[in-house]
Amino acid sequence: MIDHPNESGSRARTVSVSINDARTLRAAYMPFLKNMGLFIPTTKEYEMGDEIFLVLKLIDDEQFALAGSVVWVTPADAQSSRTRGVGVQFKGPEGKRLQERVTMLLGDSDTQHGATHTL
Repeated sequence: MIDHPNESGSRARTVSVSINDARTLRAAYMPFLKNMGLFIPTTKEYEMGDEIFLVLKLIDDEQFALAGSVVWVTPADAQSSRTRGVGVQFKGPEGKRLQERVTMLLGDSDTQHGATHTL
């Protein structure tokens, strides 16, 4: 794990994630967040507000590198056998660019239905 300084001077953890298919992307998608967000399955401990620097590889091998904050935590002992991990809300223009790309990749499918890791 690599740490990058963020705006507050503290260090953001670097997380690398690959999403290889639309079903996985749809399950991780958090469209209800400003600039959207993604759920990242992880066994590492995070707290609300933690800064993350995400390196994301999408279905079509396109890569994004962007900053975000933890806004959702699903603990190891969550009800309904939910996957442990964190929801990351993205910041800045790269977050907006990723939102546009995810919307395009998911196409006309109804992203509000089907199993997700969050709501």
